[in-house]
Amino acid sequence: MNTLLIADSGSTKTDWILQSASGDILEIRTSGINPVRDSQNVIFNIVQNQLLPSLNVNVDEIHFYGAGCISPFKESVTSVLHSLFPTASINVESDLLGAARALCGKEPGIACILGTGSNSCYYDGNSIVQNVSPLGYILGDEGSGAVLGRMFLGMLLKDERMEKVKQLFLEHYRLTIPEILSKVYREPQPNVFLASLMPFVHEHRNEPLVQQLLQSQFALFLQRNVKSYHQNELPVNFVGSIAYHFFSELSISVRTEGLILGEILEKPSKKLLFYHNSENN
Repeated sequence: MNTLLIADSGSTKTDWILQSASGDILEIRTSGINPVRDSQNVIFNIVQNQLLPSLNVNVDEIHFYGAGCISPFKESVTSVLHSLFPTASINVESDLLGAARALCGKEPGIACILGTGSNSCYYDGNSIVQNVSPLGYILGDEGSGAVLGRMFLGMLLKDERMEKVKQLFLEHYRLTIPEILSKVYREPQPNVFLASLMPFVHEHRNEPLVQQLLQSQFALFLQRNVKSYHQNELPVNFVGSIAYHFFSELSISVRTEGLILGEILEKPSKKLLFYHNSENN
């Protein structure tokens, strides 16, 4: 058996899972890697300083699935991995293909990501056939942590009916309104800050206005993305922290839109390990 290393990388974190030749499993978390955002030097430092010290075996095969891992950007990830693992077979693909393989295996289906950002595709059991561009958290990314955080924050600061929750929020995060505006408009990676508010949103998800926000955003994600594939007979599968932690609200939206709910995973790593083991056998 080969020593197999699989990465599922987003903008905020990268989850690595290593399967040794003896079958032992090791899971490691490092900083997020996104080659659209990160220079090759930044990627090199993350892998060298955060991943390599935890590995004590030679790696034979690496499958890296990540946000922003499309041509030509993914070449910088490939180059870094080749330099640090010179004897390994290396394959770098998008996080969306990783989600599809983890959720659908070799069967057709709709695969969706709902995390800091959102994305979706129609997968034919082998490759991605259609993909509605997510467009990012300003123009799109419906149902994502960044968009939900942005809309929740706007509602919190403007709607008088949220006054009690607003005070709890300001006390919990120890932030003033000018500090919030600075984080959103002046500091780097506002999408990551907005998505970081989702544990608070989850805690207050039973507030009527929050419920309305969640279900309307999930419905909008399905309408603008999933329904564009015209494959309503196929199950709609999800991976990501937002899908996993807001399962109840998401499942209501899926049913309301007349779609079939498939599998929901928090992380794809273990299912990707199963997928690649089956490929090797």
